[in-house]
Amino acid sequence: MRKDDEMTSQGDPAESPDFDLAKARICAIVNMGSGREAGEDIAGQLRAALEGRVAALEVRGTGRGADLPAMARAAVAEGFDLIVAAGGDGTQAAVAGAVAGTPAAMAVIPGGTFNYFARDLGSGETVEAALKIFDAPRIRRVHVGEMNGMIFLNNVSFGAYPEILRRRESIYRRWGRSRLAAYWSAVAALWTLRRPLHLTVRANGEERRFTTALAFVAKSAFQLDTFGLEGADCVRRGQMALLLARAKRPGPLVRSALRLALGKTARYADFDLICADEFELETVPRHEYVAHDGEKTWMDSPFRIRVRRGALNVLVPAESGGRDAG
Repeated sequence: MRKDDEMTSQGDPAESPDFDLAKARICAIVNMGSGREAGEDIAGQLRAALEGRVAALEVRGTGRGADLPAMARAAVAEGFDLIVAAGGDGTQAAVAGAVAGTPAAMAVIPGGTFNYFARDLGSGETVEAALKIFDAPRIRRVHVGEMNGMIFLNNVSFGAYPEILRRRESIYRRWGRSRLAAYWSAVAALWTLRRPLHLTVRANGEERRFTTALAFVAKSAFQLDTFGLEGADCVRRGQMALLLARAKRPGPLVRSALRLALGKTARYADFDLICADEFELETVPRHEYVAHDGEKTWMDSPFRIRVRRGALNVLVPAESGGRDAG
């Protein structure tokens, strides 16, 4: 087996040879409204780290109302070798959606609240740490998730979680961005949950029906481990983990969420787990509010979700040790 075909601990193909930064044409896309660090500051740090070290560098900031996926697709179409995505998980997913399946690579500069993809890669949790990827960069081909043609990196979810994101935006506007505010938004949303989700799941040649407050398809072993949830081993095998909350109403769901926050989640008490390479989920009602990597979109059922293996080239530091390192 060639080195390029070996697998990391998360089921991704291993790293390829070093990335030649000096010959690379680089486009950095900076989400000016993401996270707690000012976009202009991140853009300045990127220029300081890369100018004079690369063949060409363009830094493009997202203004109000900017179409970030379109910006990323344009950068790929213009033939840039590397697209740097500076922002939160939604920014990373938008850029990954344009880069996946192409010869281009992407680099991850965390600028959001949780930054699960950056932490999953081991490429640094801060801008300063992530910039070190340019000191000895390598390319790793990683698996991504795809739902009805849309790329996701960490998770997609149905039921309560999209409402949590809506509440979170309101709380952020009032109190600022923080993980505490994000957790509080979850409790506030769960207490006001109005209806359970009726879900048909087709996976591994079987069909099952569930009534649940929350269904969560995970592609990030780091995120699952962080919350003490089962399923990380599925992701490390190159699959996805579907978690379905056993709770159907606000009270039990809030208690489950509190156990989750305290790291006391019990799989069989709180969640059903299904591991698979592909899922087909059918919801009632058909038109469903879906959360994906911190963003939210109205979409129509059925939802066809699969792993696209080795579809994304990502720049990582040579010593990162693979996805889900450590």
